[in-house]
Parts: sequence; C-alpha cells; structure tokens
Amino acid sequence: MSRLKLWRLAALGLLAGLAATLLWGLGALERLEGLSWDVRAKLLARPGPASGQVAVIVVDQASLDWVSAQFQLSWPWPRQVHEAVVAFCRRAGAKAVAFDILFTEPSNLAGDDEALAQALRQGPPTALAGVIGQRLGPDLTPPPWVVARWPAASGLSQWSATAAPEVMARRGLLPVAELGRAAALVGNVAHQPDADQIVRRAEMFRLWDGRLVPSLPLAALLAGGEAGALGLTPGRLSLGRRVVAIDDQARAVLNYRGGPGAHQRLSAARVIRAEMQLREGAPPDVDPKLLAGRYVLVGYSAPGLMDLRVSPLAAAHPGVEIQATALDNLLSGDFINPAPPWLWALLTLAMGPLAALAGGLGGRAWQTVLAGCLLTPLPAVVGLAGYAAGAWLPVAGPTLAALGGLAAAAVHNYATEGRQKRFIRAAFRHYLSPAVIDQLMADPSRLRLGGQRRELSIFFSDLQGFTSISEGLEPQELTTLLNDYLSAMTDIILDEGGTLDKYEGDAIIAFWNAPLDQPDHAARACRAALRCQAELARLRPEFRRRVGQDLFMRVGINSGPVVVGNMGSRERFDYTVLGDAANLASRLEGANKAFGAYLMVSEETWRRTEGAFAGRELGLIRVVGRAQPVRVFEPLAMAAGPVGPTMAAFAQALAALRQGDLPGAAERFAALAPDDPPAAAYARHCQQFLAAGQGWDGVWILGEK
Repeated sequence: MSRLKLWRLAALGLLAGLAATLLWGLGALERLEGLSWDVRAKLLARPGPASGQVAVIVVDQASLDWVSAQFQLSWPWPRQVHEAVVAFCRRAGAKAVAFDILFTEPSNLAGDDEALAQALRQGPPTALAGVIGQRLGPDLTPPPWVVARWPAASGLSQWSATAAPEVMARRGLLPVAELGRAAALVGNVAHQPDADQIVRRAEMFRLWDGRLVPSLPLAALLAGGEAGALGLTPGRLSLGRRVVAIDDQARAVLNYRGGPGAHQRLSAARVIRAEMQLREGAPPDVDPKLLAGRYVLVGYSAPGLMDLRVSPLAAAHPGVEIQATALDNLLSGDFINPAPPWLWALLTLAMGPLAALAGGLGGRAWQTVLAGCLLTPLPAVVGLAGYAAGAWLPVAGPTLAALGGLAAAAVHNYATEGRQKRFIRAAFRHYLSPAVIDQLMADPSRLRLGGQRRELSIFFSDLQGFTSISEGLEPQELTTLLNDYLSAMTDIILDEGGTLDKYEGDAIIAFWNAPLDQPDHAARACRAALRCQAELARLRPEFRRRVGQDLFMRVGINSGPVVVGNMGSRERFDYTVLGDAANLASRLEGANKAFGAYLMVSEETWRRTEGAFAGRELGLIRVVGRAQPVRVFEPLAMAAGPVGPTMAAFAQALAALRQGDLPGAAERFAALAPDDPPAAAYARHCQQFLAAGQGWDGVWILGEK
C-alpha cells in the first residue's frame, strides 16, 4: 500500500471516528449504547448476590390474597401488619431494615401509627422511604427531625458546584412525623431511569436545601452502621474505605446479579404468618435465621401495586429488588466503573482509522468484507471484557466508527479501483496480453509500479541483414513488412505470457516473470523463441516474394536479476528492464552470428528449463562487458528427446576441443560442417588456430556488441 493511500484511508477513517464521537457527545448514541449494555448484562451478569448480606421481603400477589382472606384487609394494609414484619426481623437479628413503601399519610386507625412507631424504635435500625425531587411533596424545606438524621459529607459544597440540575431537589414527600422520628433514617426512593426508561443506574443521593439526602439503599447502609464517613470528590463518593464511581447526577452504574429473584426473597405473607406462629409458640413456617445479620428491604412485587421497573435483565423487575441490587453493590463495593469520557472519545476516534486502514489494506471487496467481519465485533468483544472486569467501555460509538471507516475504505477502493484499472489498461495494453491485463485488473496489488528487482527471462531478437533489405524497399512497403512480421512474432510472445518491452526497428525486446509471477518464465521464453522461428519459417515464402530474399531471425535469451518497472517521465514512460542480465541477452542475440546459429540461450536459462527442450551446448563465449566466459546453449525442439547422431558427434567434437585435442576437434567439426553451421564455425576457428600454431581453449572472444 502506498504512503499516499495510507494517509487517505487514515484521514477518511478519522473523519468517521470524529463523526461517531460527535454523535456520542450529542447523546445521539445513548440509546444504542444502553442496548449494547443490556446485552452485556444479560450475557455476563453473575447469578446470586456478591455480598450475601441482602434479603428482600416482597408484598406479592400471594401476600395480598392471604391478608385479604385471613383478615379481610385490602391494600394498603394497616401499619400493624407491617409491625409484624419489623418484629420478625428484630427476632431474626437483621442488621437493618429498609421499607420501599411510602408511609406519607397518617393511618385512619387509632393507634396504628403508634404500633409501627413502637416497633421501629425497638429495632432493628430502619430506613423509611421518602420522595425527594423537584415536583412532588408539600415540604419546600426538610423539617428538623429529618435533617437531624441525614449524614454530613465532606466536600459536599465543592461537588454540588458542578452537579447536574437533576440532583437538586426542591420538594419532599416524607413519612408521617411519628414514624419518621422513630426510624433511623429517611431514604429517597425517587429515581431517574435512562432516557429509554431502563434502570441501569441507581442514584446515591440528592441535595435538598444544601443537605445530602441518601437514597434508600445508602440509608439502609448508614442505618446498619457500615457506611463509614461520607466524602465527595469529582466523580467519586467515599464511604469510609469504599469508593463508588458516580456521575454529575450522583448515579452509579448497577452491577446486576441477575433478574428478579437474584437475592434471598421471602413473601410478606409467610413472614407475617411466621411471626404470628412464633407469638403463639408454634413452629414458624420461615426460619428467622434466614435473615440473621442481613439487610432486609421490604417492598412490592405484585403487578397491581405499580412498582415494576424495566431493567437490562427483565421487562418487569420489582423496584425493591433493584434497590437490593444497589445495596448489595454498596456492601461489596463492585458498582460498574464507567470509563472516563476521554477514553470513550479516544476509543471511538481510534476505531475509525483502524477500520479504514484494515478495510482498504487489500483494496479488494472481499478483503474489505473480511476486515469488517473481524473488526466490527471488536468493540463488542472489548465491551464484554470490560464488563467482566467491572468497567463500562463504549461499544456503540466505536462500532459506528468502525462501520464508518469500513464504508469509507469501500468507497475509496471503489473510486480508486476504476482509475487504477484504467491506468493498468492504458499502461499495459500495448505490451501485455489481454489475459495478463485481466489478471492485473482483477488483482491490481500484483502490480508494483516503479523499480523492482526480479528474476526475469529476457528475450532479444533481430532480423539478419535487415538493414540492407530495408534500403531496397519503399517506405510503405517497409512499414507493411515490419508490421506483418512484428505482429506475428508479438502475438506468439504475448500468447506465451510475455511482456513486450519495446520495438527497436525490426528488433523485439520482451521478458517474462513481470509484472505477474511466472515460475516457468525460462521455459516460456524458450518456447516463444521456437514458436517464433517456426512461424517465420512458415511466413518465409511470402516474405521472399515481397522482398526478394529469405528473412531469418536471431534470438538471444538470458535469465537473471534485473530492475523492472515503469521508467521515464510522468507523462511518457516505458515498462522496461535494466541490468546486466538484460545486457547479456542482447549480447547473446549478436553472438549467434559467430556460430551461424539463430537461437542462443545462457546456461542459467537452460538450467531453468529443467530438460524441457531438445538442444545442445554451443560452447563458451566471452562477451563485451563480462570478464568470465558464459556457457551457451541452442534449443532445437519443443520437447526433450533422444540425441541424434549429429548432435552426439558435435558434443564429442566439443569435448575433444576442451581436452586440448585441437586437431581431432577440427577434424570432427569439419565432418559435420556441411550440414551444421555451428560445426562449420568451429571448424574454421580451429583451422585458424592450427594455421597460426596456437592452441585454443574453446572460448570464443566476441568483440562486437
């Protein structure tokens, strides 16, 4: 991937991340984030309370029916019925009791309030419910008897300076004074669910007339004497050594233990009946030990009493059990800790560029889809891991940023793919076969523009004596002849998967193994050369008729490392090769003259063909620009086969020459000379050295390029 593309994708992804962050900051993702939180809670909420110190007594439908049948009493019950609940908790040794039931109106029955007040004074310490807010209640200021029971908190004035308006109360609906004075504390049961009406957080307190009003769970903890000193700092509520993460509305994120029934739960009817049995000396239906040392919350679960809430785990979650969850979180100190806003923003911002880079890395549609399949669930996985560790990490924002980044990558790839394909077709249509162009367009990543070092097989060809032939032709005749010849040869080269480098007059330069990988590039080059020679032989009579003489083509092929790529100016360039291996291929084409041959390949090319062709070794040559001699070969046929007698005799003559038997070699070559131009060339060369009285090691010194 180019650096420019990296920057483009990163910039597009950053824009997607910024957009997602902005939506999160404006609250547009709050509902989606809440729903993702609900899924996490459903998957990972641990069954059972963490502290084991909380129990719930519920006024369920069975309790309403039993009291109605037993005492002919309907709801609301007389206070003396609740007195039985308090008495049973006292008998059981409960740590504290909290009523999630409002006693805001005096009882119509004589002595009824006094009976419950007497029970409250006898213990255990009890917190009663009040509604402290901005709209409900006749009290504009808290009466002295309730203020005296509310705790002091260090840092309250500093914290309240940055508190949200929702935490500031203006009115209160309090228990009747007789009961309130008998209770240890009054706790607030007003709550503010999330915008979608799902209770994911619990308020720890509200502020009324400059005083901290604890929530009912916090009031229960205070009544039990385990809260410790209260302190407030930005984002934190300290309860002795316990620390609770709160927002500017004094809300903490609930760590749900499960749906309804997650805590020790007793029906109010069973508790009342058990207390009556104990007073009569009968064995109770409920063992008081179940509540020993526990915090007990008393509230409703009967649908008709309208205290069913929506929680992440249930569509009808009794409010008292949600209060129990908050109390259990306070006792165990394991409220969920929301990640700070800067971390939410960072994770959302980072996901955009990450997704865009991953989606645009390959540039192909399936790679973008694969990146999407891998990256889109990543925020959810991180969110689940955070939940397991007790932290709320963002999911909706990073997921949206990831989708935006992937979409940006897809659009970028789509927009650049067409331009890239047009470039490939325009740049390569003149020197690549249509099949190779189609492969490049299907996978442009296989093309690396610019200089690249690769192992190639390079093909150089030239027509023998074409300069003199061209001098006798009219321009139109010459052009037509060249076009016919070059077209026929080029078709074969392209058919073998070759890349046409250029034409230089009648010369053809081509190569294999670029821009696409071709492991058999040497064999392709040799096969193309043999096919070109066969095609020229077929066309030779027609060309003889047109120019008056036969046309012969010399070909040189070498394999080795070169630099290949688009080279030239920004507007005009050639896809060409540079390097010593290419120069040697050119030298081999010219070296054919010395041997009277028409196809010569280097030892490296011959070795790479792995015996795929019939041929022979021509000998050793030393060309301009190379100090060491090069062993060269002549492919003769498409398929390897038995060596004929002429080729066997040529090999024997060459072996005699290398063994120092110059006269014997000369004699052997001379015997082959009439029918074999390379043997005739060797015979003449041997005679020249014999006539001069010199030895010859068989290395041809070629001074021409």
